[in-house]
Amino acid sequence: MDNNDILIRLRYALDIKNSDMVEIFHLGGAEVTLADIPKILTKTESDEAENQIKCNNIMLDSFLNGFITFKRGKQDPKPGQPNTPESFLKKSPNVNNVLLKKVKIALSLTTEDMLDIFGEGGINVSKGELGALLRKEGHKNYKECGDNFARRFLKGLAVKYRG
Repeated sequence: MDNNDILIRLRYALDIKNSDMVEIFHLGGAEVTLADIPKILTKTESDEAENQIKCNNIMLDSFLNGFITFKRGKQDPKPGQPNTPESFLKKSPNVNNVLLKKVKIALSLTTEDMLDIFGEGGINVSKGELGALLRKEGHKNYKECGDNFARRFLKGLAVKYRG
């Protein structure tokens, strides 16, 4: 599952409007226009599509950070902390774990909510497995989130938020 597909599924699941997408990207520090949104949300089979904007990890990270700010409001940095959060996606090629973490934060989901969403998506996940998926990369109990888990999570979000 590529980053464009993640954005398409997340937008559908949470029913995010194009104007809100532009605002979310802006809050995350990426400059995207209203005309760019359909190009980003185009799902094509070939890499040579001329009307598609390929969403890289930095762009997806900007969207997810902006989504947290959009849903929860701007947070003032604590003394001694940098103004901008470090990008997890620059270091990690696995975007699915970061997707789970940031959507959990943005929507203020509890562990039980996450387990329910996975259940709605058709997959049963234990608390231990969920904890392993949400751990920091490099932790001894860290588990990489596969595309199937991410797809099922986004499907469960769609069922929960769209009915």
